[in-house]
Amino acid sequence: MDTQVVVIGAGQAGLSAAWGLRRAGLEPGPGFVMLDAEEAPGGAWRHRWDTLRVAGDAFSAHRIHSLPGLDFAPEDPDRPANQVVPEYFAAYEREFDLQVRRPVRVTAVRPVGELLRVEADEGVWTAQALVNATGTWTRPFVPAYPGAREFRGRQLHAVDFPGPEAFAGQRVVVVGGGTSAVQFLLQIAPVAAATTWVTRTPPRWREGPFDDVAGREAVALVEERVRAGLPPRPVVSVTGLPLTPAYREGIDSGVLARRPMFSRITPGGVAWADGTTEPADVILWATGWRPAIGHLAPLHLRSPQGGIALDGTRAVADPRVHLVGYGPSASTIGANRAGRAAAHETVQRLRAPAAA
Repeated sequence: MDTQVVVIGAGQAGLSAAWGLRRAGLEPGPGFVMLDAEEAPGGAWRHRWDTLRVAGDAFSAHRIHSLPGLDFAPEDPDRPANQVVPEYFAAYEREFDLQVRRPVRVTAVRPVGELLRVEADEGVWTAQALVNATGTWTRPFVPAYPGAREFRGRQLHAVDFPGPEAFAGQRVVVVGGGTSAVQFLLQIAPVAAATTWVTRTPPRWREGPFDDVAGREAVALVEERVRAGLPPRPVVSVTGLPLTPAYREGIDSGVLARRPMFSRITPGGVAWADGTTEPADVILWATGWRPAIGHLAPLHLRSPQGGIALDGTRAVADPRVHLVGYGPSASTIGANRAGRAAAHETVQRLRAPAAA
């Protein structure tokens, strides 16, 4: 099947890109095809934990930015995010007639002369350009630590967070320095027998509002790594954690008293190099995700530094390919901007031969 552009992924970044292509005059089918591995609209939001909200207290809130052309205004923002966001994405797909094909799992993208061959379990597409918006949710990261196999308790990643009730009466070690780890601790602590927070580096608490200027500065630092071809770091690594009233209370109560990273896992808990130990029934790894880009391997986009060097959203190694929701655009507002930018540059490239 031939088309001009293939968009892989129908999350925030992919939908924003599809909107940009639609606005530029490309029609679903001959103009662009959107492929999504999920069974229904919503992207990774379909799988978020039930306690996550898009409004409410700082224990569970996550901000969502409106996609271009349609405001995100749920009637009841206190409903779980894994319900209201997929409903919004579904309405968005209908509003702009994006004709997303799902479930379609892309297995490889290969160069075929001037074209790109997109291979999937439901067919093969040939295109002049590609917008990759596959995110990170399907690649949870758990670091390797000595003794992990001998641990008698339960280990799980944030991707499988079952809700705070599952930790009632248990001793829980939460690993990770991001927002998810902090929110998990604040939810788990009231029901757990004990909680311990460990991070690789000390948390960076941020005073004051996080305005547009601060946001641009933070994104610029992540962009610098991506331009250099280094593996991207999460934006929170440079933004820090906001000192909200709830977080301050967690610090004062001792729930958010961070300890340095342990050196090994024991059958009954974790241990540090100085000989101190902490018993644990559960280790919850809130250690983030890695980009889901294995299907792009045949394009040889990676730099010697291990990442994919980008100029904006365009892959330096292959200008036909744009990555959105990757590195500096791996946030809801960043994904919006990146999707629109990728669509604009892709359309300009498609029209360049005709103009010439």
